[in-house]
Amino acid sequence: MDQPEILEIRTSDDVVRVRQQVRARAIKAGLSLVDQTKLVTAASELARNTLDHAGGGSVALHMIQEGMRQGLRLVFEDRGPGIPDIQLALKDGYTTGTGLGLGLGGSRRLCSEFSLESTVGVGTKVTIARWK
Repeated sequence: MDQPEILEIRTSDDVVRVRQQVRARAIKAGLSLVDQTKLVTAASELARNTLDHAGGGSVALHMIQEGMRQGLRLVFEDRGPGIPDIQLALKDGYTTGTGLGLGLGGSRRLCSEFSLESTVGVGTKVTIARWK
């Protein structure tokens, strides 16, 4: 529908800015309050992971449309250490940090679409979408 907005994720303030911009775009896409909240929650988790585990990266916010359906797609990318075992990383309770280990798996459950690509030593790309 429009050009994606690219947001850098370098500080905790950037994580807050990602949440704010995702909510604004979700409203523009016509998502319900529940769907907005799910998408903002997933985006917040992924932005925090990008900062904490990869030292930063970016997210592209894409307004999407298929026929009459509208939504928002977010593409998080980093050049961090990568994820050696994606299936393990998606399991609830698995963490390499101090969190609860619900970030990736929880984000997947909150979205209509979820894909994760990662190469050790190269980086990670997580794509999520929520449809109206």
